[in-house]
Amino acid sequence: MSAHDFRALHERLCREAAPSTVDVRRGALCHVTPERVVAAVAELRLGRAVSLAAPIETVPAADDPEPAVHRMTGPAPGDLCADGLHFATDRFAMNVHGDTNSHLDALRHVVFDGELYGGVPAGSVTAEGARALSVDLVKDGIVGRGVLLDIPRLRGVPWLQPGDHVTAEDLTAAEAAQGVRVGPGDMLFVRVGHRLRRTELGPWNAATHRAGLHPTALGFLAERKVAVLGGDGNNDTAPSAVEDIAFPVHVLAMHALGIHLMDYLQFEDLVPVCAQAGRWSFLCVVAPLRLPGATGSPVNPIAVL
Repeated sequence: MSAHDFRALHERLCREAAPSTVDVRRGALCHVTPERVVAAVAELRLGRAVSLAAPIETVPAADDPEPAVHRMTGPAPGDLCADGLHFATDRFAMNVHGDTNSHLDALRHVVFDGELYGGVPAGSVTAEGARALSVDLVKDGIVGRGVLLDIPRLRGVPWLQPGDHVTAEDLTAAEAAQGVRVGPGDMLFVRVGHRLRRTELGPWNAATHRAGLHPTALGFLAERKVAVLGGDGNNDTAPSAVEDIAFPVHVLAMHALGIHLMDYLQFEDLVPVCAQAGRWSFLCVVAPLRLPGATGSPVNPIAVL
């Protein structure tokens, strides 16, 4: 895809999803109305909760050269055998936007042509934090209907190979095969099998080679008024399908459509539950950390079936 064609697609999606003053504050989350949240509760059948997050990794790997740091800060050695009350304490530090740990991208994460989503000037980002469109926008969490589309299942393979693209046609075919339809306000989760491949074959440099969505698939999300997009990879394919733009899906989803992204989730626990129940939609609860000014947050989405 040429850079010219990409920019034409970007401009079209911006026009179709032109935000109002209210939308700039919430982006595509404006599609998650109270009525749709209430309707999502009807998805409950089994009373079964499943995490969509991978365990946070603290050991360097090919796709995680700067892993999270976990350090026990207490109790002091002398307290281990001492009488009385003592507490075990610890501290975490992590690169939120890495290529391994599950995280949510705030709308202010993507700067394109000097602007954020909704025409907000990029100058609102400073070393002290982000004044606009930070992760604090979703401090109350995101609750609604989730839909999982399993593309390897559709194609009859365990996972998509790095560099492969998920197209709009794939998404439509997966809907038909799984007997589900993505609707306004839904959280769309697209499985490419990244986590399973990593488990079976070991880590690789996912920054340069990974499966993801083709930029033209974002037309599907715009048409269906999807509120949130989550993937078990980065959502973007590498190498990029667009000349000179490394993360076209991030640009189109966040900058053009105002869709929050969740990267590097894991669906391997959810897939067998959905398959056994014969249902690929569920109530979903996303609760990022309250980090005012941050461009993202570690996240542990919960699917409830």
